[in-house]
Amino acid sequence: MNFNGIYTPAITPLTAEGSIDKAAFAEVLEYLIGAGVHGIIIGGSTGEYYAHTMQERIELGAYAKQVIGTRVPLVIGTGAIRTEDSVEYAKSAKEIKADAILVGSPPYALPNEQENAAHAIAVDRAAGLPVMLYNYPARMGVSMGREFFRTVTAASKNFVAIKESSGSTAQLHMLAREFPNIGVSCGWDDQALEFFAWGASSWVCAGSNFLPAEHVALHQACVVENDFRKGRRIMSAMMPLMDFLEDAGKFVQSIKYGSELAGLRSGGVRAPLQPLDDANKATLKQIIADVKREIAGVVGGQG
Repeated sequence: MNFNGIYTPAITPLTAEGSIDKAAFAEVLEYLIGAGVHGIIIGGSTGEYYAHTMQERIELGAYAKQVIGTRVPLVIGTGAIRTEDSVEYAKSAKEIKADAILVGSPPYALPNEQENAAHAIAVDRAAGLPVMLYNYPARMGVSMGREFFRTVTAASKNFVAIKESSGSTAQLHMLAREFPNIGVSCGWDDQALEFFAWGASSWVCAGSNFLPAEHVALHQACVVENDFRKGRRIMSAMMPLMDFLEDAGKFVQSIKYGSELAGLRSGGVRAPLQPLDDANKATLKQIIADVKREIAGVVGGQG
């Protein structure tokens, strides 16, 4: 599988009672496909996988496949503390004929390089599908390094991509130079331009839940058109949004509110998270309006 384009880690809408709202979830998926994203990830951090039961996650993945069909690639997240649980998510992804799986480091356990690699290999063997690795040390406590990459790529050809979310440009450079067979996908939003400059062809971006066209525009400029002057202008317009999402300390809540502004039903968030307050809602609403206006000017040749 060739990961290319904008991959949206979809939100999981909730009812007023806090259960998963499948009808609203289907609307989210249809909205994203209609807006032109290139792939959809279910069971990622933005989807609040950590707050779902195993049954909810497996059923949600199966329902996503039912709605999406073969229109865009479907990637299923396998994140869990226990390797045994990640293996079960991988098996369910294979069962529903997902296109790929997302494999991260088990949080809290702090495995070393070889232990982390053994985890990834076990998950891969359970699915036999293309794997996008997920390196997010801020949440997982450990970072995937050279020994990890050498071990997993020697064990299986399924490790074809990585969502690199360390925020380290040195890590990006190392991957691009030393592991060219692993397609690098931007997982640190305010570095998207740098990722594309270093050969990344995809971007896993939560903001595309509510600004899909604008995220697609940056990929189009940098990857398809190789027009980094245009790309810089689009990225500049997006930076206030990137800064807000990181600085507000309410990432998932902000993504869900942005989705509401896009006309989607997102519901609240599950504990321990709490809703976005009115002041942050007002700030985010203005930022989104500004981003849309500025990027429309760039894409339309008016900026």
